[in-house]
Amino acid sequence: MASALPYLRLVSFLLPLVVTMVVAGMMPQFLAGGIARGLRPTQTLAAYALAWGMADFLASPMSQVRQLALVLVSSRRQALQVLRFVLSCGMLLAAILGLLALSSAGRYIVEDLHETSADLGRVVRLALLLLIPYPLLEALQSWMSGLLMRVRRTEVVSVGMLVGIGASLLTVFVAVPTPLVRELPIALPLLATYAGQLANMIVLVVGISRYVHPRLDDGSLGKGVGVDLSFRYLAKFFWPLALTMAIQGLSRPVINLFISRGLQGEQALAALAVVYSLAHLPYTWLNELRSLPAVFVEYGRAGLRRIRRFSGACGILSFLLMVVAFWVPTVRDLLLLDLLAVPAAVAARCHVPLVLFSFFPPAVSVRGYLQGVALRQRRTSALAPSAPARIGAILAVLLLVPGTWWSGTTRGVAALLCGFVLEAFVIWYFVYLRRPIVLSRQKGEA
Repeated sequence: MASALPYLRLVSFLLPLVVTMVVAGMMPQFLAGGIARGLRPTQTLAAYALAWGMADFLASPMSQVRQLALVLVSSRRQALQVLRFVLSCGMLLAAILGLLALSSAGRYIVEDLHETSADLGRVVRLALLLLIPYPLLEALQSWMSGLLMRVRRTEVVSVGMLVGIGASLLTVFVAVPTPLVRELPIALPLLATYAGQLANMIVLVVGISRYVHPRLDDGSLGKGVGVDLSFRYLAKFFWPLALTMAIQGLSRPVINLFISRGLQGEQALAALAVVYSLAHLPYTWLNELRSLPAVFVEYGRAGLRRIRRFSGACGILSFLLMVVAFWVPTVRDLLLLDLLAVPAAVAARCHVPLVLFSFFPPAVSVRGYLQGVALRQRRTSALAPSAPARIGAILAVLLLVPGTWWSGTTRGVAALLCGFVLEAFVIWYFVYLRRPIVLSRQKGEA
């Protein structure tokens, strides 16, 4: 059994998630187009960008709830205990959003710290008020998708996300001419967001009822973690994952802050936005490699070796795709000038940063595999040091590299690359070299 893990099974598990992530990456552009067709588009885009940025940052740790369900749940009792923990965390984050929307501290953050006008600040706080349920919905979806991945039903997760994207797009087309959106333009992105969330949840609930509930009852998910899933144990398992996501969410705002204050900051930020949106598509799917070691744990050490080779191959494939897309001038210009219609001056600033982005896949594939090993061994504390290491490397490059050496966009991407590389190294160090003495089975798997 341990030597029988076929690569095709790994591909079939990962492919639905990859397709969905690529499609989801295109959704913000459609939403922005819908907002642009309404009244006061500039104010609405700015308000939604600020409100969504804060709500998404607060809710980002909830995406790691998937790992709780994936790694720790093997019975109905454990699933319900994780659900109670998830609901508690989601309600806490929702309460923080409520404070931002209603308190004087929230008014200071929105209007004074971001230097927004009073009119824009009122729209942002209204959006925050309406986004209060979002962290809770994100937590529930992550819990359900983790259970479905536990039984290797990633196609249900993918279908749910695609149905959600379709519902959001349909809502944009239907809602644009309505009186509500004409009177309150910020309602458009919020309606689209909740329509997508609810449609996704309906698919996930059906999938849970059909594929997960029977297996929670018959014991076919294994023997579990062998410990009581108390809130203390769950918090200890969860906080390093949440910290990692929080730091990841901070990386881009920190880079934007430095770049905007440099020479020709506006053009540098515009180029950086283009580079982010274009370069993330070929490699972000590699983050899903972290799920493989825990999902296919029954294949033992031989299966883990297969997963390691498969992760390396995925990293090489992503690197080669980016080489073709970003190193070949004809293809790169086709993407930037013809497909995205980027102004020539901004496109010229994108060339070197896009080449630098092609070196992200090796670091991300190594990081994803090592995170999977830590999850498989339930040693998430080994991942905690990687988060401050990443933000430290980013700050070091931004502070120590003179702005006259590189353009702002290049310096920002170089800082992010250094952060990714150091993060992968720190995870390798703490997962392998600093591992504690554990059961021989776990030690052999590492």
